[in-house]
Amino acid sequence: MFNETIKLSNGVEIPKLGLGTWLLNDEQAAQAVRDAVSIGYRHMDTAQAYMNEAGVGEGIRSCGVAREELFITTKVAAEAKNYDAVTKSIDESLAKMRLDYIDLLIIHSPQPWKEFREDNRYFEENKEVWKAMEDAYKTGKLKAIGLSNFLQDDIENILASCEIKPMVNQILAHVSNTPLELIEFCRKKDILVEAYSPIAHGAILDHAEVKGIADKYGVSVAQLCLRYDIQLGLVVLPKTANPDHMRINAKLDFVIGDADMEALKNMELIQDYGEHGFFPVFGEKNKIK
Repeated sequence: MFNETIKLSNGVEIPKLGLGTWLLNDEQAAQAVRDAVSIGYRHMDTAQAYMNEAGVGEGIRSCGVAREELFITTKVAAEAKNYDAVTKSIDESLAKMRLDYIDLLIIHSPQPWKEFREDNRYFEENKEVWKAMEDAYKTGKLKAIGLSNFLQDDIENILASCEIKPMVNQILAHVSNTPLELIEFCRKKDILVEAYSPIAHGAILDHAEVKGIADKYGVSVAQLCLRYDIQLGLVVLPKTANPDHMRINAKLDFVIGDADMEALKNMELIQDYGEHGFFPVFGEKNKIK
């Protein structure tokens, strides 16, 4: 898996498999990056809101692999909704990670987390955010720019006035929760979709029907879920600090048959994410139902 990449619309290559770092503190994130790199990972995903950019940066510097061999993503905080705030935040992220450039910067959410999916869509503000990212991209601080949690009309709003098109949209996408229409829209616009929480925050691991399909292929439920997203053409970002899980998550050299892919696409929606059911994750507004 480690050598498999997808070319973004601007020609930058992104590894299909990345390491998510949500809920890891700086020390844990640094060790997770070192462990992941030693196993073979080259793609790490963090965010300003995770408050572990410094740890990820420490892991990058101490992992023993050249910076240019790694692909690092971070995200503009959902609450930063004007040009100056975003420009400042980009420089702060670079300083915290002690990097000269970021491989991919994305807007974490079209709305501040406490207003997530409410009536105010922040269309004009997001255009201003995007302009700041375009300018940072032109200076070489960012190698690619994109979006996260953006719906079709949020994306269309950016496309209507942008100079540089978004290259990525990172969304929640897993077995039982696959927004196929949004994925297809992004594909038609040459926007790569990345799947965060591809193992459904772990809530799918005990799903009997999914486990039955995984057993058929002689793989774990986690491996099946990651392979499912990859066969949909998505980049996957499983979060773990456990080296054994990192190794297992990378063993994806099998193919899910067409009938099983259809069954997984139509799997009954998971109703409860358990301890990780709070969403929006940084606004503490409500619990996923």
